[in-house]
Amino acid sequence: MRVLVVLAALLSLTSSAAAAPAAPGFKVRLLDGRSLDSRDLIGKKILVLRFQASYCKPCARESAALGRLTERYRARGVEVLAIHVQDAAVDVRRFIRSNKVTYPVALDPRLTIGNRYGFKGTPYTVVIDRQGEIVARLPGESAVTRLPRLLDEILKKEPPV
Repeated sequence: MRVLVVLAALLSLTSSAAAAPAAPGFKVRLLDGRSLDSRDLIGKKILVLRFQASYCKPCARESAALGRLTERYRARGVEVLAIHVQDAAVDVRRFIRSNKVTYPVALDPRLTIGNRYGFKGTPYTVVIDRQGEIVARLPGESAVTRLPRLLDEILKKEPPV
């Protein structure tokens, strides 16, 4: 009996250590008026959340690269969403115009979503796989340059649906 208890405990430790943390679900209204519920993407898409702000210089510098990444991976089942944190809608719209943003954008002025994802400052990027698990947290600049390799690895494991 004692051996079974120890074996069960070991199995529970190994299975939980191997699993990625589940991504918190959220609903958000995009600036173009559409709504997005992250739970609707489970089983369908890989989700890249880019927490940024209109006052973030690295966010502005990397905006064009994020747009190219969005176009490159959209057909392969990757959804990119920029969430502007602690920002006013008027400033975000100015950021969109001046940086010619082509990817979806939402607001999180009170960090309601950001705090649930471990936000620590802009830019901050989180990748969620099709199973709804967080597979990467990329703080700071240059996440956009690291994303292609990461997304390609995920897509090799789970081809588009």
